[in-house]
Amino acid sequence: MPIASPEVYAEMLDRAKAGAFAYPAINVTSSQTLNAALQGFAEAGSDGIVQISTGGAEYASGPTVKNMITGAVALAEYATEVAKNYPINIALHTDHCPKNKLDGYVRPLLALSKERVANGKAPLFQSHMWDGSAVPVDENLQIAEELLKDAAAAHIILEIEVGVVGGEEDGVSAAIDDKLYSTVEDGLATAAALGLGEKGRYMTALTFGNVHGVYKPGNVKLRPEILKEIQDAVGAKYGKEKPFDLVFHGGSGSLLSEIHGALDFGVVKMNIDTDTQYAFTRPVVDHIMKNYDGVLKIDGEVGNKKAYDPRAWGKLAEAGLAQRVVEACEHLRSSGTTLSK
Repeated sequence: MPIASPEVYAEMLDRAKAGAFAYPAINVTSSQTLNAALQGFAEAGSDGIVQISTGGAEYASGPTVKNMITGAVALAEYATEVAKNYPINIALHTDHCPKNKLDGYVRPLLALSKERVANGKAPLFQSHMWDGSAVPVDENLQIAEELLKDAAAAHIILEIEVGVVGGEEDGVSAAIDDKLYSTVEDGLATAAALGLGEKGRYMTALTFGNVHGVYKPGNVKLRPEILKEIQDAVGAKYGKEKPFDLVFHGGSGSLLSEIHGALDFGVVKMNIDTDTQYAFTRPVVDHIMKNYDGVLKIDGEVGNKKAYDPRAWGKLAEAGLAQRVVEACEHLRSSGTTLSK
């Protein structure tokens, strides 16, 4: 199937909310990690979301080039071609863009897609994230309103973050404290500023104790009931059940019961990065340790080309990441739900 059209993406999100499941959003940094994500979604029979952060885009452009636009466009164009070989729908998304990188990342990409749409083409990405967690809520929503207008014009969904995710990701960091919990007031302010779809569709990353990084299950104190409180309060005011399409950030180490609670309260997208990074790297380590004298030229020997050929360990890495995507689909209840059936 081709990359999801704006209409298909909207249907994906509608079905997720109605069915109380969510799509894993897998961060990718290369053609290999992208291929692995596609493989995993296909094996799970799930549509999905592939996303590129600012740091991931820089890396994809070449470690000495570090051009976010180049990397993002290259991976998006690559995905657009290779996704045709898989029987699932994939949406392309850009992850976590703070204020100081908007002019070098999200805004140029929005302009590129707006031009494509004007010429009768599909937008390059199906959604973009504005990470306003580091600025005051009023400023966050003011910028979000401006971006939502541009996104709607390009047939793109905007993702925003209202609240603070602890830990660190791509240079955006926050303390682990009471600010990790969004409030009903945050939800009401969001609806007042951005509407509930009439100004353009958006997803909201409300926070309920989320933390980026590596944690054992139970160490992060999640309170998914906060999502229900906000949904109920905003829904009561506007006469709409579960008015927000919610996003779950910082999910590594979450208990399955916490994940399912969040799904029941309207989460349609869950970001997964830390776990898939490890799932990609672990098989490579295993291969090197088992084939030490093959991947290295020890004591004047020549090694084993079949052992150090990047395809040898690359296939293992991709299979490891793909399997973690399958697991994520199972946890998020998206397995077997693809629209392509």
